[in-house]
Amino acid sequence: MKGISQLWAHAALLAVNLIYGANYVVAKDIMPDFILPNGLILIRVAGATLLFWIIRLFIWEKVKWKDLGLMALCAVFGVTLNQLFFFNGLNLTSPINSAIIMTSNPIMVVVLAFFLLKERIMPLKIAGIVVGTFGAVWLILLSANELNSNTSYIGDIYIFINSLTYALYLVLVKPLMARYKPITVITIVFSFGLLYIMLYPPVWSEIALVDFNAIPRYIYLEIAFVIVAVTFLTYLLNIYALKLVSPSVASSYIYLQPVFAGVFAWLFITWVKADYVQDITLTKVFCSLLIALGVYLISVSSRKTKRKNTN
Repeated sequence: MKGISQLWAHAALLAVNLIYGANYVVAKDIMPDFILPNGLILIRVAGATLLFWIIRLFIWEKVKWKDLGLMALCAVFGVTLNQLFFFNGLNLTSPINSAIIMTSNPIMVVVLAFFLLKERIMPLKIAGIVVGTFGAVWLILLSANELNSNTSYIGDIYIFINSLTYALYLVLVKPLMARYKPITVITIVFSFGLLYIMLYPPVWSEIALVDFNAIPRYIYLEIAFVIVAVTFLTYLLNIYALKLVSPSVASSYIYLQPVFAGVFAWLFITWVKADYVQDITLTKVFCSLLIALGVYLISVSSRKTKRKNTN
């Protein structure tokens, strides 16, 4: 049963990063022509928070007052700063650039987990990070030549800060997973996050600029995807997986995001519009295999560590 639970956890993480890979292209399609980034953040977080509360009403669980402080802190890094820097960064830079920069997340998580959770860094895990990073760096060098007109130095910095805040969130939220159901944690964290975002004036000024009557139906479908799949579903799946695997393993799956983002960008070239990337090459496929190998090595390292601790 434990092996099956681990399998479901990894399946959840794979699904999360597949959805995130699509989000780089979908969200970029919404911004800035129809909704500016801060306005989209408010819509996204408000919609997801409502969905979380609907489920929580059927799965009620009492929360201790002493844990509310940690949940409020998780909201700062996992919702507010994370969302603000991600969408504003994506608005300025390219989808592929954003996805590749996010691969710095596992390195940050491993270091933060070492200091905050005393999680050991084993040689095999280091090898996985090195291999995955090499594949991701190679991929970004290839993409840079194709996306020079779509990239932004400031946008890249924003995405990097987003990656750092999400890494800190993954580490901070881990202890809460041992005490509460996933829906309890994520609902309260998002509620705090929504409150913080509502206190940020630009979200209201950008919402006021939106002409909702002029938004095409397909854009509304993309907005629904951002709320339901990218926010509601992924946070639930992520937090479910964190009950079964370590933060470093969960974050290692982010190495797959450049691969998925590249695939979805190629689909947009074929079916929608050709303004993101060129055709996928054999070299990019090889980079993707390196990234996948990095994920595998980190996962194997964590399983071996667990077995040693059990025996």
